[in-house]
Amino acid sequence: MNIIVNLNKPKGITSQQAVTKVKKMLGVRKAGHTGTLDPMATGVLLVCLNEATKVSRFLLDKDKTYRARLKLGERTDTLDAEGKLIDTRDVPTFTPEHIVRIADQFIGKIMQKPPMYSAIKLNGQPLYKLARKGLEVERAERLVEIYHIEILQVDLPYVELSVSCSKGTYIRTLCDDIGLMLGTGAHITALERTGIGPFTIDASVTFDILGQGISDGSPCVSSMDHALSDLPEVMLDKSDCSRARNGIPLSREIFGGIPDNVYVRMKDSSGSLFGIGMTKNEKIIIERNLNF
Repeated sequence: MNIIVNLNKPKGITSQQAVTKVKKMLGVRKAGHTGTLDPMATGVLLVCLNEATKVSRFLLDKDKTYRARLKLGERTDTLDAEGKLIDTRDVPTFTPEHIVRIADQFIGKIMQKPPMYSAIKLNGQPLYKLARKGLEVERAERLVEIYHIEILQVDLPYVELSVSCSKGTYIRTLCDDIGLMLGTGAHITALERTGIGPFTIDASVTFDILGQGISDGSPCVSSMDHALSDLPEVMLDKSDCSRARNGIPLSREIFGGIPDNVYVRMKDSSGSLFGIGMTKNEKIIIERNLNF
């Protein structure tokens, strides 16, 4: 069972707890996920099983979509409803158009500072553990990209929106920043990840359904090849397959048209995926071999 399961993570458990539960339910040796969701968040969590854990890092780069509900007029230390209230302000009677104008200012490439309550590590320790001790440390801003923000509903002090963004984007931080620009502050009261690349919430599976069993044809199940279908593929003959399986870089001359620093799917003459490589300096460097 070397597959990726599109799980609809419920509220109240960590991503790792969700992975452990899938692992036990399906009786697999290894399992891992491709991007953490906060315990209060729900939605798409890709769980890679057995050999598919080897491709999890290649799925991390995919764009994400979210649906969030935020409350204006209140800021918390965690930037969500589970934190301690640190500031309250009155909320003017904003029109939806005004909120749209403010939100639109965050579309594009922006610098974002990760929240203290995050899984990012400093000297091997997650920031959230430091935050729980009342500590705050400097965090380097990082470049993220917001592709689209749509205001779905305004029922002050609540605002519901959908966001399409690059990897590494913190929706809690984005909503906090929108609240600050509105002059009221804000925090998230609900967050659902609705998509990772081609994986959508509509094709996800709950624990209840998963417990009834899954088949290869289920919409919540994906092969590694399908999950990585956005990567170029290279077909290798028997000789090159043997070299690649032994970790020997391949000449790129016969695979023209693929630029440098691009991951590729390596396939044998039957069209079966057996590894992931990267184009670099006129060669394909072997990144991962898969064992079936």
